[in-house]
Amino acid sequence: MSVLSMIVSQLINGLQSGSVYALIALGYSMVYGIIMLLNFAHGDIIMVGAYIVWVTMSVLGLPPAVGIIAAVAGCTLLGVIIEKVAYTPLRKSPRLSLLITAIGVSFFLQNIAQLIIGAGSKTMPAIVSGPNLYIGSVNLSFVAIVTIVVSLISMAILTILVQKTKMGKAMRAVSEDMGTAQLMGISVNKTISFTFAIGSALAGIGAVLYSCAYPQASPTMGSMLGLKAFVAAVLGGIGSIPGAMIGGFAIGILEAFVSAVGLSVWKDGVVFAILILVLLIKPTGIMGREIKEKV
Repeated sequence: MSVLSMIVSQLINGLQSGSVYALIALGYSMVYGIIMLLNFAHGDIIMVGAYIVWVTMSVLGLPPAVGIIAAVAGCTLLGVIIEKVAYTPLRKSPRLSLLITAIGVSFFLQNIAQLIIGAGSKTMPAIVSGPNLYIGSVNLSFVAIVTIVVSLISMAILTILVQKTKMGKAMRAVSEDMGTAQLMGISVNKTISFTFAIGSALAGIGAVLYSCAYPQASPTMGSMLGLKAFVAAVLGGIGSIPGAMIGGFAIGILEAFVSAVGLSVWKDGVVFAILILVLLIKPTGIMGREIKEKV
């Protein structure tokens, strides 16, 4: 394989994993932009989505389409329930209380999964299949193409939703000034719940796409995935939707090229080194904006 073919191949691999990171990072950014909460339980919602696919297809024997719909719907419902039960009562509490609660919810979901399904990994059935695409000597897997295309479509729909719809305008208003938005007749509770629902639906899509590429589900699978998506959100500028996309793709491509040069055991370390550098050099990220607090 020529150097150019290797670069193109690794670029596609990076875009595939980066697409999943971007979808998950969007959930982090949307929630943080609305209520300034780092929802560390977000990665474990992906784990739940993967198990829903496994139960639907492997245990119940239903077709992939049903598994995909069930995963997205289940993750959406779970996200709203978590927001209502765990975060709404603490909305006026210090941010540290919310952060600790988010970590607690993460451990709760992991342990519930271990209790119900077991600590061992479950092999995922084939969710999508199709012929690979060849561009010269570069082999593009069908799963990679589907992952990238579905992610781009999801991001485009989210952008239209936020920029063009009435609920999207309400989300932007609440993120700017919750008190003023409430005085203008916007239902803050509905807006926050809708934000969690959309973010969790994206996590459900991410769970399906991740399961296509890495066909195993385990109770702790969401931890590292969620942390890398958090790094992607910080890199792009947490609270920025375009930034989350850029950060996700950047982390995915970086991981692919680090693995390509024979340093695959260091790829996680490189990702977190990027987080440290961003926090030191440009804490607001690529597309983030500085928030000035009034005193």
